[in-house]
Amino acid sequence: MTTYVLVHGAWHNGQAWHRVTPLLTTAGHRVLAPTLTGHGDQFDPRAGLETYVADVVRLLVEEDLTDVVLVGHSYAGLVISSVANDVPERISHLIYLDAMVPVHGETALDVMPITRVLVDSAAQSGTPDRVPPLPELPAPHGLFGVTDPDDIAWLRSTLVDEPIRAYEQPVRLDNPAAAGIARTHIHCVGFEPDGITRRPVDDPRAQVWELRSGHDCMLTVPADLAALLLKVA
Repeated sequence: MTTYVLVHGAWHNGQAWHRVTPLLTTAGHRVLAPTLTGHGDQFDPRAGLETYVADVVRLLVEEDLTDVVLVGHSYAGLVISSVANDVPERISHLIYLDAMVPVHGETALDVMPITRVLVDSAAQSGTPDRVPPLPELPAPHGLFGVTDPDDIAWLRSTLVDEPIRAYEQPVRLDNPAAAGIARTHIHCVGFEPDGITRRPVDDPRAQVWELRSGHDCMLTVPADLAALLLKVA
């Protein structure tokens, strides 16, 4: 049995994995999909990257989890990187799912410079402490790659604003023990919006896979994603 911990990205919450979780559990594995602080029913302007890292580390410690396959979607690439830095002994595999991949000391603004537009826009609004979810785009991009009207309605009901601190706090990647953790990158391809660029993977030890899907592949192609997670881990 493998233990998967699935970490959602910005604006989302743990419900985002509801189509993937049963596929992994049916295959005989344990799955935890936490909702990070401020992403449930109540926005928390004090939360940020360090809060989210503490959320996941606390889960691993309290549940006494080891040999964990830690999956981070989108922004959560920063979260899982920092979690691995803090408790590398508990993690067997890092999976970056269409995710930001930082180096030591970087913020989300460094990894994905287009996020600066979101932060600057928030600063000019009446709520400068938060960034609202991205708007729906014309097909085929939809809302984070989701185009089915019912799925869009459900997804929109789960999204919350993201605190500015999440974009401004840097990752800490100064623990050499984390370097030995296996890594896989899954890139969602075929439906990339203009202006979104992905860093090339320059780690020769890492696996790189492609999944034909929009960004929120856990909602649009859950069976394909689950099969890939089972295959690579």
